[in-house]
Amino acid sequence: MLIDLHTHTRIHSLDASLSPDELVEGAKAAHLDGICITEHDWFWDLGEIAALGKRHNFLVLPGCEINTEQGHTLVFGLQRYVYGMHRPAALRQHVEQASGVMLAAHPYRRQFVEEEGPWVPPYERQVEQAAQGEHVACAHAVETINGRGKPRQNKFSHDVCRRAGLPAIGASDSHDLNDIGICATRFQRRIGTLADLIEELRAGRYKPVRLRGEEAAQHRFDGRTT
Repeated sequence: MLIDLHTHTRIHSLDASLSPDELVEGAKAAHLDGICITEHDWFWDLGEIAALGKRHNFLVLPGCEINTEQGHTLVFGLQRYVYGMHRPAALRQHVEQASGVMLAAHPYRRQFVEEEGPWVPPYERQVEQAAQGEHVACAHAVETINGRGKPRQNKFSHDVCRRAGLPAIGASDSHDLNDIGICATRFQRRIGTLADLIEELRAGRYKPVRLRGEEAAQHRFDGRTT
């Protein structure tokens, strides 16, 4: 199954332009099998999510993108924001108590310095620092293909993921219609519920795939990052 684990709507993410219905229709047009709506620090009402999926006869699952001190983290299994979730270690405790899962989103942000100069740490040191930081160390998996990331940025995420020894996911991070379907995560088993999703994410039975762009063929088959 192809599922986009990282999407936004204008209802609860001010930087997004899509309505929930437009997001779902775009996902169906992109031949995805499901999406997760992960607004910024906002949890959708479970009944509203279920109604949206039923209205379109399409798999729509709830999540949230939490802004932590070290980076953005996708969480599944939580239902409300609690003070302290801005700290990755505390967020991990809440996730474990809820038997949920957390994923490090676009780890190149705040960590990867693309400029060159004597003041810039060597690339390998940047990778090591990001892999050891709580944003990644507290996660169950790492987003190595972000639809809005540049190739060099996604390569950094891939290298961080490998250094941390964690599974990799792909997601569009869609905010606009053109973002939908750029990349996703291919799951080995069928997913029909949030519980299914959490189980498969924790088990690591998936790989990131790029569905559009010049790297699409390579990513679709093996999930590697060039």
